[in-house]
Amino acid sequence: MAGTAQDRASAKRATVKIRIPEDTQWPRPREGGRSHSPQQSGKEESTHPLKVAYDSGPVGEEPRIANTGHRDIFDRMPIPSSGPTPPGSFTSTSSGAAGTLPTPELAPVDEQLTDLAIWAVIFAGGIGSRFWPLSTPTRPKPLLALVTGRTLLEDTVGRLQPMIPPERVIVVTSADIAPAIRTAIHDVPDANVLVEPRPLGTAAALAWAAQEISRRAGPNTAFVALHCDLAIGFPGVFREMIHRAAAVAHRERAIVTIGVTPTRADPQFGYLRTGALLDSDTPLNRGGSAIVDGFEEKPSEERAAELIAQDARWHSGAFVADAQTVLLQLAHCTPEIASGLDQLAQGDIDGWVARLGDSISIERGLLERVERLLVVSGDVAWDDIGTWASLRRARDLDDDGNGALGRVSFVDSENNIVHAEGGTVVLYGVERLLVVTLPGLTFVTTLDRANDLKPLLDALPRNLRMNPGPVRPA
Repeated sequence: MAGTAQDRASAKRATVKIRIPEDTQWPRPREGGRSHSPQQSGKEESTHPLKVAYDSGPVGEEPRIANTGHRDIFDRMPIPSSGPTPPGSFTSTSSGAAGTLPTPELAPVDEQLTDLAIWAVIFAGGIGSRFWPLSTPTRPKPLLALVTGRTLLEDTVGRLQPMIPPERVIVVTSADIAPAIRTAIHDVPDANVLVEPRPLGTAAALAWAAQEISRRAGPNTAFVALHCDLAIGFPGVFREMIHRAAAVAHRERAIVTIGVTPTRADPQFGYLRTGALLDSDTPLNRGGSAIVDGFEEKPSEERAAELIAQDARWHSGAFVADAQTVLLQLAHCTPEIASGLDQLAQGDIDGWVARLGDSISIERGLLERVERLLVVSGDVAWDDIGTWASLRRARDLDDDGNGALGRVSFVDSENNIVHAEGGTVVLYGVERLLVVTLPGLTFVTTLDRANDLKPLLDALPRNLRMNPGPVRPA
């Protein structure tokens, strides 16, 4: 392992380096910012280092980023032009992200939609048992601070701003955690938190939210639907993709998924097989849109590599459409909920719930059945925060691949994840461990075993499984 033990123990500074080609096309300065061109120095090629001082601090505090007044640090990076082999490839030691930086040469968005008032629907239900012992019925996954010092739900609402302000955010959640949800996102009006009387499934939750947006803002109002357990490394680019998807959805009267350019053949994700481009002159990686030929959920690693070679995209779980289109497609494609849509339109929530059939997801009930589905795509350093092991890709890491929230020291240790509450954790001479400390409980396993905690939870006494330690307010 490189570096001294003292270096690894502190593990407080990371560097992001981007190789900038000579023919880089520099974007216009952002409002309140500056553009920097290395071409002024006369050098053929330049290395642009962005130093980020990172101190996780106690859990619940925002990570501190030095030398910048802008939390979305990647929004301030110069954007290289793309070519057949994108020259803006990157690896980030601070985030573990890898991929290609987005190109500024994108197809123009419809000028009539530049002021489009887009809404958002965020699904924030479920305990998230794969993040035990942090996630419990009294402290569900949406209210966990897993990536930053904020909860997953706060991160999701925050990355949509300023394009989508809190008053245009609808959150669908369950009755048992609704009070805590409202407390966590106090900027979102209480009336915007839709509380399921029982678990409805995401397709039914989508119908309720779409009907509510239609009632408040009109049936042609566009919205983005997404889950709150996504990690997005480039929020500014993600917002641009939402806006571009809304323009396509408005023009085509279709549902437009947000695809992600894959950076590896990962068998844990779903894949979108892309078909014909809507505009043959504008490929997906330059702001175009395409028809989705089909889904493949969690293929083998070998099959995932084949899909990537065929220009498939990761399915991010997010999509954009107008409220009317969503409701019409649900009525046509999803009989499990279609029979109660009239009651829903009349505001009879109890009558609607009573007529719902089997619970079904958006993917199975709508996206896999809809006759015409479109996709826009981009590089946003996306990840699905689905297991403890996935946090190594989403959290800031030290030079030895360790990630932590809380007070933690690593000495001669590699590729570990630590979540520490209420004390200091020191790891010495170990690798690929997960360590979670709570008041009254310490949990240790390997990152490999952390991918499947069901056998453990089945074996534990119920009281320990449901309440692993003194519960701190979320």
